[in-house]
Amino acid sequence: MLLLLGPVNGILENALFYAPLLIWLWKAPYGPRVRTGDAPVAARAIRGFADIADTLRVVRQNRILLSMVLLAAGASFFIGNGYAAQMPEFAHDLGHGDPGLAYSVFLAADAFGALSAGVALESRGLLPAHPRTAFVLAMMWCVALAGFAMTGSYLVALVLLFVAGCVELGFDAMAQTLVQLNAPVAIRGRVIGVYSMASLGMRTFSGVTIGVLGAGIGIHWSLAASAAVLFVAIAALFARLTREVRSG
Repeated sequence: MLLLLGPVNGILENALFYAPLLIWLWKAPYGPRVRTGDAPVAARAIRGFADIADTLRVVRQNRILLSMVLLAAGASFFIGNGYAAQMPEFAHDLGHGDPGLAYSVFLAADAFGALSAGVALESRGLLPAHPRTAFVLAMMWCVALAGFAMTGSYLVALVLLFVAGCVELGFDAMAQTLVQLNAPVAIRGRVIGVYSMASLGMRTFSGVTIGVLGAGIGIHWSLAASAAVLFVAIAALFARLTREVRSG
């Protein structure tokens, strides 16, 4: 869209893609009048910081919940989506044709990887949700991004971005599924809120770990270093969870 319509019209067209969904949601059926069974008992609304502390305490006491929240927080803190803004410079450094087109193809490869993983996981029922699988996929994401950051080949970079898109969607969807399945029913919404805060809120700092560091040592080394640190952190978290499970 950016190449065909230009920056202003391209972004406007991208925003308009959401218009049909918003119109449908305006009149979407919801509430007691569309329920067929007994209405669930509504959880008491959060009344203060004590309720928030209770939710965090529940997360801390559950191995799976805590590990998935920390996994999401770490991935967002160290990498998140900070490298997406650096795609034009990566494309320029690889010197493959028009930087604008190369940048667009980079984003398309990452997105197509995520789309392919989503279709494969949903249609084939592959990779049942398990903490070990989520950790392995997250570490594969680190390796793919570190390889992308350091490669000098445009084609290899495309392949690695496709792989990164696949495994990123895989571990993110799996972590969120594990949180939903293991959260206590009475406070499931609150626990999912903690996960969302960790997954999305910590992206605020990925600009520091990738962007600010990149200004000092270069974007290639900053992304590779962030991926390496995250890999070590995930491996340590995985090892600790494994020891706790074995010890009962």
